[in-house]
Amino acid sequence: MHVGILGGGQLGRMLALAAYPLGMHVRVFDPAPDACAGQVAEHIEAKFTNAEAIVRFAEGLDVVTFEWENVPSVAAGYLAGRLPFFPSVLALETAQDRLDEKLLFESAGLETAPFRTVETREELRAAVAAIRLPALLKTRRDGYDGKGQYVLRAPADEDKAWETLGPMPGGSAPGAGLLLEGFVAFERELSIVGVRGRRGDVRFYPLVENHHRDGILRLTLAPAPDVAPERQREAEAMLLEVMEELEYVGVLAIELFDYQGRLLANEIAPRVHNSGHWSMDGAEAGQFENHMRAIAGLPLGSTEPLGVSAMVNLIGTLPRSEDVLAIEGAHLHLYGKEPRPGRKLGHVNVVARDRDELAARLARVQALTGGEERLGSFGARET
Repeated sequence: MHVGILGGGQLGRMLALAAYPLGMHVRVFDPAPDACAGQVAEHIEAKFTNAEAIVRFAEGLDVVTFEWENVPSVAAGYLAGRLPFFPSVLALETAQDRLDEKLLFESAGLETAPFRTVETREELRAAVAAIRLPALLKTRRDGYDGKGQYVLRAPADEDKAWETLGPMPGGSAPGAGLLLEGFVAFERELSIVGVRGRRGDVRFYPLVENHHRDGILRLTLAPAPDVAPERQREAEAMLLEVMEELEYVGVLAIELFDYQGRLLANEIAPRVHNSGHWSMDGAEAGQFENHMRAIAGLPLGSTEPLGVSAMVNLIGTLPRSEDVLAIEGAHLHLYGKEPRPGRKLGHVNVVARDRDELAARLARVQALTGGEERLGSFGARET
């Protein structure tokens, strides 16, 4: 089977690596000449608006997927009209607009933080009055890893937030507009990753706990500590509702807030997700393998965890490989990228039999990577 992937970053790279043991051939499409997936797969280097290159990319493919939700939907739509394309263009377009995400959650019966759309400075003032501060102003499109966001803590922040997110001439909001979300002083952030096959079969990974710094995921604990079975079932039901709304095929993630005994839906990721990287070494079948199985129409693999795991992102700089690999239970995954501040260069999965053993191994990894997060370091966090 020949699989095409729109996007050639680290997710495309890991999808390709998961595809080869399944007998698949992979081609990626990415405008960057140094796209790291191009180190392990055939790479079509061109802009997503290059129709000739898109046609050339599609030649001989059996199925197409994507690694990033900001792939232009026009390119996705062209391919979906000619080849099996999973997840759907609807899922892609929904994840590209935060308002559409919120409306999807409402349609699926999921609770979210309070929100208002904002198109003008006056609408921002009205939204703040309705939701109250603190609140978070976000661009509806093109936001990830903390980009396109501004925290409002006092009325004086309104002007700065509006100026920062780039009003257009005439005083209107940029692009597709803005969204003001109410602050949620949640106990912790959780996420759940699941996979749905072409015949509607589903598997779910356990809820995991995520720790962020500077808007970037730094640490994931899997399974999340202190999760009751009914909470896992609730999260699975939430994810299944979204999957069915979108007639989804492939891996899907939902970021959740654990808030006053409830799960609030924050965002979806219609793709393999950073908080699922632990599964590469910590589950019977990892998320990348299961995504490729799903889009190819193959039976899904088991999502059962192999003990307990932690995933540590490597941001900006890399530790010495030999130091990481000297730690029992540590698995190093490098993305083949040049280091620069704030860039995801790789991750380390740490696997252990129990949480005490995991804590000891994780501490050694974090001593090498400068991580500040620790097992059990829960506390109130912002949206």
